[in-house]
Amino acid sequence: MSTNEQKAQQLVAEAEKKVNSKGFFGSLFGGSSRIEDAVECYQRAANLFKMAKNWQAAGSAFCEAANLHLRSGVRHDAATNYVDAANCYKKADINEAVKCLLKAIDIYTDMGRFTMAAKHHQTIAEMYETEAVDYEKAVSHYEQAADFFRGEESNSSANKCLLKVAQYAAQLENYEKAIQIYQEVASSALESSLLKYSAKEYLFRAALCHLCVDVLNAQHALERYVQMYPAFQDSREYKLLRTLIEHIEEQNLDGFTDAVKDYDSISRLDQWYTTILLRIKKQLNESPDLR
Repeated sequence: MSTNEQKAQQLVAEAEKKVNSKGFFGSLFGGSSRIEDAVECYQRAANLFKMAKNWQAAGSAFCEAANLHLRSGVRHDAATNYVDAANCYKKADINEAVKCLLKAIDIYTDMGRFTMAAKHHQTIAEMYETEAVDYEKAVSHYEQAADFFRGEESNSSANKCLLKVAQYAAQLENYEKAIQIYQEVASSALESSLLKYSAKEYLFRAALCHLCVDVLNAQHALERYVQMYPAFQDSREYKLLRTLIEHIEEQNLDGFTDAVKDYDSISRLDQWYTTILLRIKKQLNESPDLR
């Protein structure tokens, strides 16, 4: 065991002794100062555990400090320590990290600090996205983050979270939800001269989701998108969509594949686009030739 860990354990023992000493909460004299001393011991212990890279113990010590802050009514400091604990647990135990962040979120929402709550929901979503790999939970937390951001008029941050919701909704085959979000964010982008150009990507994604469901719906959607954003008609994305629709109607699998390859040779398609296009191609491959 490292020297730092030994010192940390001594501080934890000292903190516990202060907490459990007779009349700790009942005493009119010295009670609050003992709480403060115990909190300081736990925080110092947590930092020593961090230096020793004992993330589990560091998280636990920060949690104890947070609990004491709560008992003495210092809510903001409690929330800060829960976040500190979560940052340690992230390296050792994702579930514990999420629990700590949810406690911090409860405190921040109760205090009306909704932007802070939104940011921590976003952090939880990112953890489920990359480390725990649970896209349904990631979607749930991105949605909650977006709601809080929107309530605070942070529309740009809200839209970033909503785009993540749409991305995973499509991957989970909830195309209607993805389409609705992409259309909503595109509409919002068109209201800003700075963001207008990005609407093209969102309409492209929405149209591809439509193609996963039904070709006729996709055609009608394209007509609406051109009315919304006339410049969309001149884009490579729109031209690719029209070509894909033609090949789907003609049941031309090779033409479909070549069109995607041609587009990809100029504008690289990321994993999301590849997944969605392969689903559309699979449907084309499986559908009977009705001609």
